[in-house]
Amino acid sequence: MQFDIRRFDIYRKVPKDLTHATTTGAAISLICITFISTLLLIELYYFITPDVVSELFVDAPDFGTSNRIPVHVDITVSEIPCQYLGIDIQDDLGRHEVGFHDNTLKTPDNNDKGCRINATFTVTRVPGNFHVSTHSAASQPTIGDMKHVIHDLRFGDSIKGFRQIPNRKAFRPLRGFNNTNHPIHVSHDYLMKIVPTIYENLSGVRRYPFQYTFVYREFNPHQGVVGAIWFRYDIMPITVKYTERRQKFYTFITSICAVVGGSFTVASILDSIVFTASELFKKFEIGKMT
Repeated sequence: MQFDIRRFDIYRKVPKDLTHATTTGAAISLICITFISTLLLIELYYFITPDVVSELFVDAPDFGTSNRIPVHVDITVSEIPCQYLGIDIQDDLGRHEVGFHDNTLKTPDNNDKGCRINATFTVTRVPGNFHVSTHSAASQPTIGDMKHVIHDLRFGDSIKGFRQIPNRKAFRPLRGFNNTNHPIHVSHDYLMKIVPTIYENLSGVRRYPFQYTFVYREFNPHQGVVGAIWFRYDIMPITVKYTERRQKFYTFITSICAVVGGSFTVASILDSIVFTASELFKKFEIGKMT
């Protein structure tokens, strides 16, 4: 007996002349193909676009070798000229730097009545503060109005170019903060809680931005003392890690097979129901005529 491998064919072919094409079947086929194409494009989009998985760690398990945090501040004080203003930095390790000037750009604003300060510096990973004040000036202004606009304040690496990062506002909640509607001669106090963050992309490249929250308050300084703009910070012992992950290829293939197979099966069942109902209706009509 000759062996015939065609016995194992579970996809037996029906001769074309034994099949019957219908208008309803063609419509269902077109709808099915459109539906499958749409689902395939959606599955392809989700396969190409990585997901972001978040994790929490106690302390900072991986922050490189640096224990210092980059800070970038861009602020405009609208009523005090640049000659009086400076940035002072303090922390719990004893740092007390008055009139920080490295990487600091002062630009006159409001017809030279105000000043925009753009500065970049580092702070140690311990509680501390930095503040905009007139403490480093040789003389004090006659009007100590510290009304201001915070154009930007961020800690750590920039998140520019991070397309998938969640809750982007948490990294720069003070951006665009307008504080020009408060009384003259008050000090402005921002109390901030900073959360260390790690962001790792698909290539394994890591960035270290920081999220933070803040609470604002104002208070009256001692009589005769010009107010200041205080940014007091504390480092949280929790680190958040965001990791980009792409769907596994075999999962993508499984989804494609499920979409194609399921759609064709449902369309075939629907076509059979419609065709059977149509045939029964025709027989019923013929029966009525006879």
